[in-house]
Amino acid sequence: MGDLKEAGAEAPPAVAAARGGLSLLSQGESEEPSAQGSALFLGGNEVKSRAVVKYSSAPPRTAFARLEEKTDLKLPPANWLRESAKLGPAGTTILGNSKKSKPFSSFGMAYDFIDSVGNDVDVVSDSENIKKLLKIPYSKSHVSMAVHRIGRTLLLDELDIQELFMRSSQTGDWTWLKEFYQRLIDQKWQRKKKSKEHWYQKAILSKFLYYSINGDGAAQPVPSAAEQQEPSSSHQTSGSEGASWPAPFEMPSSVSEDPSASSQGLKNDFVRNILWTFEDIHMLVGSNMPIFGGGRYPAVSLRLRDNNKPINVLTGIDYWLDNLICNVPELVMCFHVNGIVQKYEMIKTEEIPNLENSNFSTKVIKDIAQNILSFLKSNCTKEGHTYWLFKASGSDIVKLYDLTTLCEETEDKYQNPFTMPVAILLYKVACNMMMKKNQNKKHYGTIRTLLLNCVKLLDKSRHPQIIASANYMLSELFQLDEPKKEESSESPLNENSDESYSEEEEEMPDSDENGSYGTSSDPSDDNKAVAIIKSVGELSVPEKYKSIHQIRPSCAFPVCHDTEERCRLVLSYVLEGLKSVDSSIKKESDLPAADPSTPIPLKYEDESTRGGPEGLEKQMALFLDKMGSLQKGNYSSQSGMIPGSWQHKMKLQLILKSSKAYYVLSDAAMSLQKYGRALRYIKLALQSHDTYCCLCTNMLSEVLLFLSQYLTLCGDIQLMLAQNANNRAAHLEEFNYQTKEDQEILHSLHRESSCQGFAWATDLSTDLESQLSVSCKCYEAANEILQFSDLKSQNPEHYVQVMKRMGNIRNEIGAAALQSERQVVSAAEQQLWKKELMRICAQAHCGASDEFKREFYRRRLAVDYYLKALRSLGTRDIHPAVWDSVNWELSTTYFTMATLQQDYAPLSRKAQEQIEKEVSEAMMKSLKYCDVDSVSARQPLCQYRAATIHHRLASMYHSCLRNQVGDEHLRKQHRVLADLHYSKAVTLFQLLKDAPCELLRVQLERVAFAEFQMTSQNSNVGKLKTLSGALDIMVRTEHSFQLIRKDLVEEFDQPKSGESAPAADSSPSLNQEEVIKLLSIFESRLLFLLLQSIKLLSSTKKKTSSNIEEDAVLKTNKQVYSQLLRATANKNATLLERTEVIIHLLGQLARGDSGAGSSAVQ
Repeated sequence: MGDLKEAGAEAPPAVAAARGGLSLLSQGESEEPSAQGSALFLGGNEVKSRAVVKYSSAPPRTAFARLEEKTDLKLPPANWLRESAKLGPAGTTILGNSKKSKPFSSFGMAYDFIDSVGNDVDVVSDSENIKKLLKIPYSKSHVSMAVHRIGRTLLLDELDIQELFMRSSQTGDWTWLKEFYQRLIDQKWQRKKKSKEHWYQKAILSKFLYYSINGDGAAQPVPSAAEQQEPSSSHQTSGSEGASWPAPFEMPSSVSEDPSASSQGLKNDFVRNILWTFEDIHMLVGSNMPIFGGGRYPAVSLRLRDNNKPINVLTGIDYWLDNLICNVPELVMCFHVNGIVQKYEMIKTEEIPNLENSNFSTKVIKDIAQNILSFLKSNCTKEGHTYWLFKASGSDIVKLYDLTTLCEETEDKYQNPFTMPVAILLYKVACNMMMKKNQNKKHYGTIRTLLLNCVKLLDKSRHPQIIASANYMLSELFQLDEPKKEESSESPLNENSDESYSEEEEEMPDSDENGSYGTSSDPSDDNKAVAIIKSVGELSVPEKYKSIHQIRPSCAFPVCHDTEERCRLVLSYVLEGLKSVDSSIKKESDLPAADPSTPIPLKYEDESTRGGPEGLEKQMALFLDKMGSLQKGNYSSQSGMIPGSWQHKMKLQLILKSSKAYYVLSDAAMSLQKYGRALRYIKLALQSHDTYCCLCTNMLSEVLLFLSQYLTLCGDIQLMLAQNANNRAAHLEEFNYQTKEDQEILHSLHRESSCQGFAWATDLSTDLESQLSVSCKCYEAANEILQFSDLKSQNPEHYVQVMKRMGNIRNEIGAAALQSERQVVSAAEQQLWKKELMRICAQAHCGASDEFKREFYRRRLAVDYYLKALRSLGTRDIHPAVWDSVNWELSTTYFTMATLQQDYAPLSRKAQEQIEKEVSEAMMKSLKYCDVDSVSARQPLCQYRAATIHHRLASMYHSCLRNQVGDEHLRKQHRVLADLHYSKAVTLFQLLKDAPCELLRVQLERVAFAEFQMTSQNSNVGKLKTLSGALDIMVRTEHSFQLIRKDLVEEFDQPKSGESAPAADSSPSLNQEEVIKLLSIFESRLLFLLLQSIKLLSSTKKKTSSNIEEDAVLKTNKQVYSQLLRATANKNATLLERTEVIIHLLGQLARGDSGAGSSAVQ
């Protein structure tokens, strides 16, 4: 496609694609290629040569014009140096007026035909370099070439020392090589200028070629001034035509950061790229030789010779090789004398070696080619290194130096201008091999070596993108999920070291055949040579260097003995890639400020174009929010990465790779029953995935499947940790351990996200139920991902496994809950039995003597057992009945301890204040465990217990107040506490219907408390106020008397009804003796209060003006006092009658209605 037929050149149907910047010719513009190459038989020795044009930018061939005799070639033709339709855009290049090949010409070809580099081709070079090498034994001129090895391919470029050192004098680069070169040739370097004869011969050759395409053959004279300026202009042009040597690392950013781009100086400027097979040597050669064709001569090469100078061997070899490389069968020689055309001569290519004065053996040329290739391949062993093949002018010794090693000894090891092109080429070859779908794993070692050498050559701070991409590809070489069988089956490939061309590899000792250092004038310089050819004549000896051209095995892939080692290698490459990405991200302070006048473009997206009903990203966000994993406002990079940038894309890939590696590590640890280690690895995997979700703008279903698998494995780990609680300490130690590599990767993740999205799933809990719950939640989350992302149908096996695990974990949770309840109940019952024994023991001791009555230490033991029982239960929800029972018993124990302390106070051993404090603390603890709010059968008991406690505390503070002398603050505190507890006791007793006596007793104590306060008062107003409060308390006792009256009526009516026994749910019988006693006290205190009130109101009335309200109160009090006095005088009244009188009088006091009261009493 677009290749030209050039005397039998082969162009298969699938020829290499066109290079960027140059256009291919259409099929109609090019001549049809031949199907096979040519085999030439020269001088009785068979020399196999086959040329295939891979690419050509040459125009269709035109027949050359035979010039008439006496044509003056010194006169320029009319079309000289002008573009012509016959020539096309590459015309001037074909006719020899282009710039000479650049020092990186082989790299330009290698970039364009990357498939051929590394495996298929032995040499890539300019045809001029190939010819120069093959003419070494015949030529005394100097040879200076740069050699680079990429796989099994050698790249050869002219190393123009003159041009290099001229540049060095301006920039200061390569000074170390300049000094080394001066010592090598033992003379000061000088710039050599080309003679006028050189420019003269070049000019008439160019004019001759233009004449040859000019149909009429006419020549137009030009002004003599222009002709005189011609040599000088040509000389001036030579500077621009020279090689373009870039300064170290002054490549454009497109090259340094984009491996696919070509910089100026790395372009393929050849008219033809030919795949030339010479014997068993495969070469990719660039050629600009002009080829003419048409008519009787379909393909010929034109040569201009001075008739006075015979053809020598060097010229013959040059012509012969050019025709072989381009597969041109004939040579047309034009002879001239002082620029005047004399004659033409047609010579066949196979006849060139037998020309007079130019006789040479093609077999020798073949041996030279094989020996040179063997010599270079045997000694240029380190990929990425720049080797220098040097032969001084007039010398027979050829030396090979390793410039990379020499450069590393200088201050700046990156001064080698070949470093960047070599690294780019290594990277591109590795990329090309990686991109092949059917790539055999046996090439992985080669790819790995290419990438490692690429990374080794580059400066991390200057080329982060290439280094990051190379490290990612290195990590991709390792199949994380490959079975163990493949490892063992590939072991034969891994018997060698992981780099067959390792720098540490010892060089083979030089044999006698490999030359010696005997002829060197300066042995110190020779010691720096990698290899030496003692004499160029040795190259003509058949198979002279065959013995040292050993074909080394392909670069071996490192042997990974287990999964963990393989994953660790992957993570090491991922870490290096992350470091390169992170180092290239500019800080916020380095970013350019926003232009306030430039609007910010907003991206709108039609919801209908999104995949699925709501879009996968939206569903994922809802899922994370449900799981508690969504980080509010954290959908972008925290480090400032720009979405869509190479850093963003590369970091996404590296993070995803790290999550896969950690997942495989976790799965391997799980199979080894190292559950703590497995949980640590799956935590890192989920943290990596969480960061990926924060950065990713387009969620893929494959990534969601990974998350489902991660959560499933996490659920398995949590379940196994719950079932192996005995080794919890070992698991915890493994979980907390972290390598430096893991810490650095996590640090890189934290630059983008908090990594807490799935923290709930990876906590190492010590509670069985919590672990089972987390495991269940992991399975549920994995199932939900499969549901909303429609992965269930695509991965039915994984879905079935998740469903099985969900059923299993729920069964485990149910069994664990049942077992836990049984254990709790059993433990609580044990503690209750122990408490009961302690209580019985305490009662026995209390009954034995007064000394043991004061001892209640056994009650304290019972308290300890009750508290242990509550701790075993945990909460009331687990077993409410047992919980309430333990609380009640614990409250009872504290209450008993308090009453023992209060009733049998050990005053001989403790102070009164200490006893009061201990009683108060015990009562309050009893109140704490006495649940008066929960509705249950025990609620009335709890209320009665609480009311009794408040009553006892109020009585204690009342007693303290009576006996307290001195400290007024303490007296005030006791007064407040007593009033508080009396009020709470009354409130609780009023809730009960079967405790009227207790309520009456508390109210009477409150009245006594008021009377005690009145004794300390001096003013009548204060006393009157206190009396009014006491009478109000008396009035509120009506509720108690109503209950007593009800019980008395029921007892009075019961025998008349003929019932033999009370109902089972009736209240206990009333203690009439206690009622009579309390009633008598109540009557006496009411009489006392009424009398005192009458006295105070009467005295107040005399001193002040009359008050209607006070008069009404005085009148009511007098009437109630009179009636109560007459009632108490009646000794024959029954208890019921006395109770009814009190109820009536209390109502009268409450209403203040004297009239109604007088009419009611008969």
